[in-house]
Amino acid sequence: MSTVFIIGGAGKVGRRLARILTEKGLAVHALHRQPEQAQLIRLQGAKPVSGSLTELDAAALATMMRGCDVVVFSAGAGGKGGPEMTNAIDGEGLKTAAEAAALAGISRFLLVSAFPEASRNESTSASFENYMRVKKQAEVMLAASSLDWVILRPGLLLDDKGSGYVRAGLAIPYGEVTRDNVAATLAEIIAQPRVSRVIIELTDGEVPVRKAVQQMAES
Repeated sequence: MSTVFIIGGAGKVGRRLARILTEKGLAVHALHRQPEQAQLIRLQGAKPVSGSLTELDAAALATMMRGCDVVVFSAGAGGKGGPEMTNAIDGEGLKTAAEAAALAGISRFLLVSAFPEASRNESTSASFENYMRVKKQAEVMLAASSLDWVILRPGLLLDDKGSGYVRAGLAIPYGEVTRDNVAATLAEIIAQPRVSRVIIELTDGEVPVRKAVQQMAES
């Protein structure tokens, strides 16, 4: 049985992913920062792991990851705490996580990133521009690593119930996507190891999630 380590396990995508994976019979360890988040993670069938990306070094995080087969990085500052928190979590946190995975002997690494066109037609703040810059730098770092990485760029995230139908590709028009569909897509990528070292853009669409991921595996 595979074991998946989710960084950002208490987040909206992380919790949804944990539930899907545990229902499929996989073991899930979910990193969280706040004590009250542990019960939320247990409710998804996952094992809570207490720790903060802003405090852990790669060696300590690797110890937590050891024995797992896949790492999913779905953590993000979410605009809270300003540029400093974004830099610490989305930037340095991703770097620490990638180093930790390598130390723990885990090659498979999935990153939930950001669609390049996000808010391009709107007036954006300096904090948002920094967020997009940090996300891009994180992608560059991961893509240059020796890990078996996949970068998923979801469109505008929605909390609506997922349809199970998406559009996925190397480059697609910007659009909306439910967090349910993002989590379902991550679960399918985990199940299909032939999807490797590729950046996938994702929106809601008309193709069943499993078929969309299979098409990425065959491309």
